[in-house]
Order: sequence, then structure tokens, then C-alpha cells
Amino acid sequence: MPAKRLELVRGLGPWAAAAIVVGTMIGTGIFLKPAEMASGGGSVAVVFAAWVVGGVLSLFGALSFAELGASIPEAGGEYAYLRRGFGPAWGFLFGWMHSIVGRPASAASIAAGLLRFWGFLFPAVAVPFFTWHVSLPWMGKPYDLAFTWAQPLAVVAIAVITFINYLGVRLGGQVQVALTLIKIASVLAVVIFGFALGHGDKANFQPMVPPALGLGTIGAFLAALAAGLWAYDGWEDLNLVGSEVQEPQRNFPRALVGGVVLVGAIYLLFSAACFYVLPFDTLARSTHVASDVVERFAGSSAAQWMTLAMVIAALGSLNSSLLSGARVPYAMARDGIFFNVAATIHPKFRTPGGALIFQGILTSLMVLTGTFEELTSLFIFAAWIFYGLAVVAMFRMRHSEPDLPRPYRCWGYPWVPTAFVIGAMALTVNLWLARPIRSSLGLALILFGLVFYRHWRRGATGSQRPVIR
Repeated sequence: MPAKRLELVRGLGPWAAAAIVVGTMIGTGIFLKPAEMASGGGSVAVVFAAWVVGGVLSLFGALSFAELGASIPEAGGEYAYLRRGFGPAWGFLFGWMHSIVGRPASAASIAAGLLRFWGFLFPAVAVPFFTWHVSLPWMGKPYDLAFTWAQPLAVVAIAVITFINYLGVRLGGQVQVALTLIKIASVLAVVIFGFALGHGDKANFQPMVPPALGLGTIGAFLAALAAGLWAYDGWEDLNLVGSEVQEPQRNFPRALVGGVVLVGAIYLLFSAACFYVLPFDTLARSTHVASDVVERFAGSSAAQWMTLAMVIAALGSLNSSLLSGARVPYAMARDGIFFNVAATIHPKFRTPGGALIFQGILTSLMVLTGTFEELTSLFIFAAWIFYGLAVVAMFRMRHSEPDLPRPYRCWGYPWVPTAFVIGAMALTVNLWLARPIRSSLGLALILFGLVFYRHWRRGATGSQRPVIR
């Protein structure tokens, strides 16, 4: 008689669900991306427009994903939606992208950002001790791959957070709530004290508008938007742990929609405080925006404490990223279309231990070979393709499964999800045009997964297989 297969437990309550949404979004992005947005946008108006449009686009996505999560509360998120809406191959393509490219790049970029904060406290961490010059036929100039102590330290951080989540989803959820409260307090501290003690000047908000409107302005806006969307990214992570959320019909809409609205308001206030304290050109050149803002009005000692809080904030994002990300390879392996090791559930902790370790290894390899900006651009390009496709699957299931219980229906249907799909398509096309080589390599790696899919489909004896422990 075959052993009964272990299942994940619904151990994430409303506070943990909200903390996953808010805690993933508020991490490294808000502390690092404002400088990239200012540099790419060229004016205050373009930067704020990017924050607003990015927030609205994320809110439209959250409204759509709230319906998907409440009606199909399964592990894997988009994997489950695309599999059900379009067929197993589409679900596999998302899961392969997420497990091999998307989530390792996302978590690795968070770890890289964490060590950039650490480099502010200990500059020696960021000093290269070895540089590898890579020359490829299609590259105009060699690519310099610099190795610093930050990279192995980032691997240590990934290993520690993976171990915490290995010990149980409730522990991971509790850690996430605590770290999320710390990071919200840190961001609000910059906002409050920046306006109260910053001695800023309205002249710092110049240039307020672009010198001229044209294609250059559109390009600047899209560059700022791509950077801003990394800071907003994370609203969809709750869907990945759908089978572990308590009362999904209530907690999905509340956590997703409420989390995006809260974070959007915080981001706008934070950016306003930064522009108030630092001149626009200074902010655009900054590599540690929040630390530089605090140092301007409170001195270097306070800036170091602020940076330490930012390290904690990054740990919170890394925790929620690794917690939610492992559920996709677990769901695929459970269905027989991924490596067997990812299907194992720890008999005591009831966590997808194999998937967590698999994800941790890939993330560690990626953090050793990429920079923060390169990793984030690769993740955004790959992920937003499937965010849009998941919402298209929602449209399809409205017609193919009209009787599917939908405790929450997307507000503004069909216009809100349609606007989201159009925005997701425009973003991915723009990112491909901006970084064609890296984006094309990422797309090729995603499509290469179909080779593995054919192999696993031939070897599978059914959609459900016993877990090998």
C-alpha cells in the first residue's frame, strides 16, 4: 500500500499574508531604485509619474490576482492558473522560468542589494579582489565580472534564510511579520525626519519637468517605470503560497489590494522626502539614497543606524522571496514535470525542503555572477511576461469555467485586467529593446525548458506521483 502523500499546511494567517505582500515589496528597491529612476527619468515629474503609473499597474494586477488566488488557492500561483487556463505546457513554462531564471534572479538581486547596504557600513566588502574579463562575439567590449566579499556573504544570507524557512512555514511567517514592521518603521522614519529636520529647499525639485516633450521623454519615463516596478514587485508572491493561506477567499483580496495601496503611498512620500533633502543631481548619482538622506540631516552615525535598518529590510524581502518562491518547483515536481527532489516535504516541518534547497543553490550561483541592476532587469523582463499571461488565463477561465466558485471577482472587469495586460506587454517589449542580449538569452533559456518538459511528460505515469523520500 503506497504511503500517504504529505501535504502543505494552511499556516499563514491574515497578518502573515499581508506581511508577505508588503514585506516583499518594501525591501531593497525603495532604498536603491530612486537614484536609478532619477538618473533615467531626468526630471522630478517623470520620476513621480513612474511611481504613480507603476503603482496603478501593480494595483490592477493585484485586483486580478486576488480573483485568481481566491478561486484557485493552490501552491504555485501562476503555474496553477496557466495550467488550468491554457494547459500543462503553459503552466510548465511559467514554472520553469520562475524556478530556473525568475526567482533565483529576484532573490539574488535582493541579496546583492543587501550587501550594497553592508558595503556602506564596511566599504572593504565592496572592494573587488578578482576581476574576470569575459569576451563574447556579439559584445562590443569585454564584460568585467568583478568578485568582492559581498558575493560570498550574500550566499551566507541566502543559506540562513533558506534554513529558517526549512524549519516551518509558521516560523517563516512570524519572521516575516517582525521584519516587515521594522522596515515600514525605517521608511517612515526617513519620511518624517526628512521633512522635519532635513532643512531642504524647493530648488532641489529642479528640474521639475523635462526640457522638451518627445520620444526622449517617453524613453526616460519607461526607463524610470522599469526601475520603479522592481520596487513594487512582490504583490504577486502571496499567490505562490496559495495552499498555505488561511481563509483565502478573504485574505487574498485584503492582503493584495491593501498591500499595494499602502506601499504606493509610502513610496510617494519617501521619494518626496528624498527630493526635499537632496538636490536632484546628487540623488541621481547616489548609490545609497536613504543613507545619504539621513546623513545629510542627522550625521554619519545616524546614517549607519539607518543602513542597518535597511539591511534588516532586505532580509525581510529575501525571507518572503525564498518562502514563496520554493512553492513553484514543489508544485511542478508534485505533478511529475520537474526534478524529483523538489517534490519532497519534510515529515516533521511540513515544508517543501527539497525545493527550498534547490532554489537556494541556484540563487547562490546567480548572486555570484551578477550585479543588482543586471539581476533586476533580467527578473522583470521574464516575470512580467507571465504576469500578463496569468491575467489572460483569468479571462479564459471566466468563459471556460463559468461555474468555478469565485469568492472575489476582479473590480473593474474587463477594463482593469485588460489595462494590466497591455501594460505588461509594453513593459516587456521596452525591456527587450533596452537590453536585447540579456533579454534574448533569458527568453531562450525559458523556451529551452520545453526540452525537459517533453522528457518529463514521457516519463510521468500520471499527473500525481507519490513523493519519494
